[in-house]
Amino acid sequence: MNAACHYTIVRFTPFVETGEFGNVGVVLFSPTARYFGFKVLGQRYSRITNFFEQLDARLFRASMQATRNELQRVSDMLKGMGTDRRLKALDREGAVALWQEILKPRESMVRFSDSRLVMAGDPQAKLGELYAYYVERNFATKEYQEKLLERGVRGFLREAQLHERFHEHRIGNEEYNAQFPFVQLQDDAPVKAIKPLRLDHAQPAQIIDHGGQWRVRVEALAKRNLLPGKVLFAVNGQLTGESAQARAQREVVAALLDLGVQVRPANDRQAVVEFARD
Repeated sequence: MNAACHYTIVRFTPFVETGEFGNVGVVLFSPTARYFGFKVLGQRYSRITNFFEQLDARLFRASMQATRNELQRVSDMLKGMGTDRRLKALDREGAVALWQEILKPRESMVRFSDSRLVMAGDPQAKLGELYAYYVERNFATKEYQEKLLERGVRGFLREAQLHERFHEHRIGNEEYNAQFPFVQLQDDAPVKAIKPLRLDHAQPAQIIDHGGQWRVRVEALAKRNLLPGKVLFAVNGQLTGESAQARAQREVVAALLDLGVQVRPANDRQAVVEFARD
């Protein structure tokens, strides 16, 4: 049976002046299921310390340990109220009051979001799901990241009142084809295409593999005279510097340029709009 579960997101806010925060944990409480649990960021915290560049990592680790200690103290108190089921019933009034105490605004680097509600058959499993979503961002797949680039390009086209010219379309024939998110048709034939391409992967091999997939697709379409006359790849990533990632990104860009397509930064609004309008 599904039970109502209240949960709050643990937020790390080291600089009160800016109001910026990073999600570092989830706390879940279900009076009906007599369950209280929490999960707080442990060893993999570079995302937080990289974002807050001026922050000493030791300070972050100390804050997380203090938060775990405090939540464990709350957990022990709730066990005495019946969440460990040694009592016949939960002291609901006391437990809810303690939950409300957690949520109170505080002057510290660790704060808690407003309480949210979700139904769950297994509160502990739900806690893991919420942590994976809000802290580990498991939804941020490669496909999701590329969709964000597409959203940016679509915004450029809409601002320039060019979005109605472009639509998602599969270019090719029965033998070979590839899906492009922005294609302009003329007499039902594709004449122009824009493809946002993510090149900011953590590993150089991922950059080369992903870029290589599109190089092969473009080459295959061009070989069959199916490629539109004008194709633009709007890419992200740091193309300068001597890091392995930058070298891999430049390798992908060079390979695409050799095929006769255009390549521009995904955040270059003027270049994208000029290509679309031309």
